[in-house]
Formats: sequence, C-alpha cells, structure tokens
Amino acid sequence: MTRPLRVAMIGYGFMGSAHSVGWRQAPRMFDLPAGVEMAVIVGRNVGAVAEAADTWGWAESATDWREVIARDDIDIVDVVTPGDSHAEIAIAALEAGKHVLCEKPLANSVAEAEAMADAAARAAERGQVAMVGFTYRRVPAVTHLRDMIAQGAIGRVQQVRAAYRQDWLVDPEGPLTWRLTKETAGSGALGDIGAHIVDMTQFVTGQNVEAVSGTIETIVKRRPLLGERVGLLGTATEEYGDVTVDDAALFTGRLSDGALVSFEATRFATGRKNALTLEVSGDKGALRFDLEDLNALQYYDRTAPADRQGFTKILVTDADHPYVSAWWPAGHMLGYEHGFSHQVVDLVTGIATGTAPHPTFAEGLNVQRVLDAVERSSANDSAWTRATAPVPAS
Repeated sequence: MTRPLRVAMIGYGFMGSAHSVGWRQAPRMFDLPAGVEMAVIVGRNVGAVAEAADTWGWAESATDWREVIARDDIDIVDVVTPGDSHAEIAIAALEAGKHVLCEKPLANSVAEAEAMADAAARAAERGQVAMVGFTYRRVPAVTHLRDMIAQGAIGRVQQVRAAYRQDWLVDPEGPLTWRLTKETAGSGALGDIGAHIVDMTQFVTGQNVEAVSGTIETIVKRRPLLGERVGLLGTATEEYGDVTVDDAALFTGRLSDGALVSFEATRFATGRKNALTLEVSGDKGALRFDLEDLNALQYYDRTAPADRQGFTKILVTDADHPYVSAWWPAGHMLGYEHGFSHQVVDLVTGIATGTAPHPTFAEGLNVQRVLDAVERSSANDSAWTRATAPVPAS
C-alpha cells in the first residue's frame, strides 16, 4: 500500500486502552503489509479524551464521531463504545467507505446485528472489511488449540466445557454502571463474557452452536446509582436503581455435529477475577486452555501407551506457534495485551490483501443469535431453543 492506514478510535475507556496498546505495538513488532497511524481518538468528554490521546499516543482527539468518520484522511474506524451505539457508528462508518473493527458483542440485539452484517456485506463489495473484536481467539495458545483440533489431535469432538467466571459484582453495594443496564449493555454476563466462550467454542471446533437450553439470573436486583466517576466503577450514591441485565448465565449448547457444550458465564464466582477455561474432549484425546495460564495448553493423548497417558503441558511460546515469532525467545511469556496486537495484524493483513479477516460481522451475528436463544430459552423454562440461521464458523 502506498500510504499508512489512518485509524480513528471511537471510545477511550478500558477497551480503548487495550486497543490503543494493540495499535501502538503491532507496527513495531510485526512486519505489517501496510503502515498504521493512530490519527484520532473520539469521546464526549473533551478533557478526558484529550488526556487519553496524550497517554496512548493518538495524534489528536475529537468529540464528534460523525465528523471524524466523514473525513477523507481516515481509513479505519475502531468502535470501542458501549453496545448501544455499535450499530449506529459501525454502519455509518461502513457507509462512509471505512474499514471497521467493532468490539464484542457485535450489538445489543439480533436486529441490530443483522443490520450491521448487511452493511458489512454491502461494504465488502466495495473492498472494505469489517471485523469483530473477539481477541481471545488471538491468544497464541487458543489459536494453536484450534489448529491441533483441525489436524486431528483429539479425533472427533464429543464434548466441550466452557466457562468464564468473574467476581466483580459480588458486593451488593457495588454501583449501577452502564454494564448493568439493558439499554446500554444489551445483556449482562451473558453478552459481556458469555459471548467470548460462545465464539471461542465455535472458533476452535469449526462448528456452530445450533441450539441451547439455559437459565439466566439477576442475583442482585438493585444497586446504588453512580455519583462522580472515580476509576473504572465510580462512586456510589445513596439512591438505588434496578439492575436490568443478568448476573449469571448457565446453558447447554449443541454443536453442528451433535456434540454437547456446557457454558457458564458469571460475575458472581467469588474469588475468580478473570477465569476463562475451555476444555474440548474427543475420541482420541483432549485439550484444555486456562486464561490464568495463557501461555500453555494441557493435552491428553488417548492413543499413547497406557503407561504414558496423562495430561501434558505444552508451552506455547515457540517461534513455530501462532503469532509468537514476532515477539520474544521461547519461554519468554506473552500477556493479555498481546491479543490486541494480533488483532491489528489480522485486520491490517485483511485490508492489504483484500481478504475478510475473521471473525466477520456475519460471525458476530451468529454469536448474537446464540445469546438471544439463551435469553429466549430462559424465559421459556429452559426449553431447547434454536439459534436460527447460523453462518459457517471460521
């Protein structure tokens, strides 16, 4: 490409910080097929967004995302706002001729996600790409797990166990943030962290979750309203408001070939800060990933002699492993933030080569349909409910 790709990021909170690290590091560590410039960061608070620009290295800050996406010098729009604005911003950016990266979950509803996928399909005909930010796909160990399954290391997939457990809402006096209101967040633990394990399951198995049976629960139904914002959560007031999303979701899924999956997404797992685990069992072996040990996999080979069977640790830090060759010598560990650099690598490569980077908006819509089916199942006494019109898993 003849000039660098200029990026505008809409939003600047926790995910904005993580994405900023990715945009800063990827061009320095990887031989990208196109240059990248962090052109402008956008937020409603003039002072806060200017401070974020200075902290993370964005060339300028702005407060009107519409003006920014209309600019001819912007090539990529990165959407890291709450879910209630994903559809409006992403569709407008695509219609303005930009490539789009949008944080997960894709939208707050199936209808919004369908509109976004339709806009992305039209944009693809003009040579644009649109990708959803499911960054856990890009942890080298997770990608390697996917590759091992595809290579037949565990044989036919028979069962999957996926869980994402946090405890940041255990305190009933924790304030009512935007993540706890359906209007802004769409759903609670189900959409925020449950979306990750749905996507990871589909990614590593190459199959779709076609039907679910589940229950969602709001454990603490009223919380103190937020006062002046301090830190990530802000300070609570003496007034209370209703929590309108779920705190925990437990559901069973059935994959395309009939295998069962157990899912758990909760913000009430006392003592668990960010515990994501995935275990895939096949007729020839099993693979397990634990985010708290994110540079490793556990592999069980059932075809080995009986006296040598047992889970073996694979340290995924070798140059032959996915993404790792750009970083450090074997055994020098990577962390949470590296997935965001890998996300930039895949997005920029897709743009430069004219190929759709995964997960596409169509795949994001697929996850949204699964989340919606879980909510409908819970409302119908946990009846088995189809996630309609799935798209093929990547």
